[in-house]
Amino acid sequence: MALTATVAIALAAVLDEVVAEPPLRVHPVAWFGRFVAVLDCEWTHPLVAGGTIALVLPFVAAAITAGTVWVAGGLSPWAGALAAGLVLFSTTSRRMLLDLSTKIVAATESDLETARAELRALAGRDATDLSADEIRSAAVESAAENLADGLVGPLLAFSLVAPVSLAGAAGAAAWVKAVNTLDSMLGYRHKPVGTVPARLDDVVMWLPARISAALLALVAGAPSALHESSRLARRPASPNSGWPMATLAVLLDTRLEKPDNYRLDGGTELPNVATATRGISLVSRAGIVAFALAGVIAWF
Repeated sequence: MALTATVAIALAAVLDEVVAEPPLRVHPVAWFGRFVAVLDCEWTHPLVAGGTIALVLPFVAAAITAGTVWVAGGLSPWAGALAAGLVLFSTTSRRMLLDLSTKIVAATESDLETARAELRALAGRDATDLSADEIRSAAVESAAENLADGLVGPLLAFSLVAPVSLAGAAGAAAWVKAVNTLDSMLGYRHKPVGTVPARLDDVVMWLPARISAALLALVAGAPSALHESSRLARRPASPNSGWPMATLAVLLDTRLEKPDNYRLDGGTELPNVATATRGISLVSRAGIVAFALAGVIAWF
């Protein structure tokens, strides 16, 4: 069990580095998102609808995923490891998001309109009036937040359950990714149906967000940054996203800011290109360490 789980994690890490992301037409998360989009409508009782969606859809995703890996494992332990690795690859994202962040930061020097357009895809933020400095700040913030949402959350769930059941581990990763997807699509203040999914995501991501902050401090060789970032982390409305973002702001000695929402004063100036690039590199290294630690946890 330990060996096949570690092999699955290693396969996911290799595929992330080499392929970056499954093709959209066969991406399970994209399929899930298309189904959720159908439910993104006006409901007579939005809290009841949102609660039902939050409880049922992640469970269904987890059950289908776990069942698929269980069947594969019945054929051969290595078939199970392959299936679990593909699940983990599909439910995590590192390189694609970092590549996009890097592209946005580079574009702020020469093509601001391209940087604004790409930022909307990365952060879902209206970038029309953002300066080059503010766009770089948003790219760095998104890279830090996605470390928790897109990688550490599913990896942690997988590695904790893997010693008990490989199929269960795959299901756990799918469940976390489903919860996070519901939050990203429905969890806005103007969407009452998203209230319960958003609160569930707050609970699920509490630990991954703080682990992500610790990983950033670890790869930077500056554990003391966590003390300062703990003060700044409470400034965003989210109880979780501020932790990796604030930690990165402190490590980079820069200011990360979403106008009219929050200001993370790790330094006085917004990031220049070199600082933003260094921040993305720290997130990349933290992601690699996350894969390695997940493998160790799954092994034992």
